[in-house]
Amino acid sequence: MNRTAGTEVRAVTFDVGGTLIEPWPSVGGVYAEVAGRLGAGALDADGLDARFRAAWRTAHQGDGFDYSRRAWMDLVRATFSGLTGRAADPDLFGALWHRFTEPDAWRVFPDVVPCLEVLAARGLRIAVVSNWDERLRPLLGRLGLADRFEFVVASAEIGAHKPSLEIFVHAADRLGLPSSALMHVGDSCREDLDGARSAGWQALLVDRRGASGPDRIAVLTELPGRLLMTSISGTSLG
Repeated sequence: MNRTAGTEVRAVTFDVGGTLIEPWPSVGGVYAEVAGRLGAGALDADGLDARFRAAWRTAHQGDGFDYSRRAWMDLVRATFSGLTGRAADPDLFGALWHRFTEPDAWRVFPDVVPCLEVLAARGLRIAVVSNWDERLRPLLGRLGLADRFEFVVASAEIGAHKPSLEIFVHAADRLGLPSSALMHVGDSCREDLDGARSAGWQALLVDRRGASGPDRIAVLTELPGRLLMTSISGTSLG
């Protein structure tokens, strides 16, 4: 945990996937539903989840995944490869691309709204900094979350994705605040924790497996208390 004496958090930004929302009932569940509707037969959702995770890890080696439509198309093809002859079918990809714009393909974690309400009541500025594409802002609107944020930064729209310095500098410029007064919260050590810290921000990891510690919380409802403690002590988490 890094501490910056006398620095109070004045704005908090959030990652989205795994932090505020998750695919519902799962990525594999949605993939199986859409593929089945298009005639691919009954596919195992758990198996698709495992294949998606493997394809995701491969795609994220280095900085190869840019969250563009083409990158997502390649990821879908890799996930379905060998399972169905429609793996490269543009109709399958198009249907999946659209399905994930619909609110019932996602679940908002139950700790999200209570956390955001407390932060807003305290006068903190709140925004989103997420690796996502142009579907993010409309999706947050359909989920009833968009109005809770001052602005939304989606990586594909600015051509830089976490953990790059550029995306955090972009958000800091929009907030007009020094980096030491900003906190980012997300679920990825590399993209969120390390990325924010490299830009001079404070940061916390949300670990929904239940782990807690100096630089992480198990649920977002722990966040307001962490911020209050650092304000009282005159130091800041980061």
